[in-house]
Amino acid sequence: MKQIIENVLGAGGYLVLIGSILLSGCASGSPGQPANAVHKEPFSPTPSVATEVNSSSEATRNVNVNSSGPGIERDGFPANLPAGFIQPSDETGRRLLKEYGAVFFARGGAVPPKTVVFRDEKEVAAFQGGVPRATESVGGVTIQLQAAAMQALKEAAAEAVNGGSSITPKGADAAARSYQDTVGLWASRVDPGLTHWTAKRKISAAEAARIRALSPFDQVPEILRLESRGTYFSKDLSKSVLYSVAPPGSSQHLSMLALDVTEHDNPRVRAVLAKHGWYQTVISDLPHFTFLGVPESSLPKLGLKKMSNAGRVFWVPDI
Repeated sequence: MKQIIENVLGAGGYLVLIGSILLSGCASGSPGQPANAVHKEPFSPTPSVATEVNSSSEATRNVNVNSSGPGIERDGFPANLPAGFIQPSDETGRRLLKEYGAVFFARGGAVPPKTVVFRDEKEVAAFQGGVPRATESVGGVTIQLQAAAMQALKEAAAEAVNGGSSITPKGADAAARSYQDTVGLWASRVDPGLTHWTAKRKISAAEAARIRALSPFDQVPEILRLESRGTYFSKDLSKSVLYSVAPPGSSQHLSMLALDVTEHDNPRVRAVLAKHGWYQTVISDLPHFTFLGVPESSLPKLGLKKMSNAGRVFWVPDI
């Protein structure tokens, strides 16, 4: 063999070839490990009010969902975020990713957002106008969703009716919302809270005025900062505002992949919705379902973990 190669390359070429092979072997590292691989520290999970469920020991339901669209590339939360996803670099963004991040793993023909927070109406309109969407009457209520989510919902609603149940949106704003809708909901908690805590002398009048003058986007970290001191802004002022409303620009409803369901207390309705790719993903919001478009057995591979709260199952980011 050596003689054949020397005849073709010459003795010098043969030596260069052997050197190249040896250098390639040295650079390859350990088997299966690229030479330029970067070790990444895993996310550290933080405590939750809900209880984590060991999904590996429980049988999952047979899910009937559309399997088109991006697949599951590899296990783990960061690995399955959408291409071009903008990782938040600030504490507020990371917290919102943990609270509402399940939507970024939507498959089944759905198009997830690539940012944790839309800054304004222009960004929301650009996203909503760039994805396939459908407007339909479901349970007598006209709503708008991404087309794949709407198709799955209609199939779930039909199955529920055949089984003697129903799936009804909780009003016209139960599905898609505008940026201004989220601003209004945010203000309905923040403005009364600022008034209350000013009267209680927990916040100065000057500080309250400064926060009110900020844009909704810039108010969010200020409110979360106050809550870190025990000054809460939920509707009853006893817990975080995040248990009451999503901050402006961060609601899953802006992606047109979320739906508030009237019959959320019915276990059969929850099972039918899950069969068609709709899951509960926001622990503090019981009527809220998110279209993820994959079988339940695939959710842990995406980087979601099963949590239990109020007698039901939620799938949340495993970070």
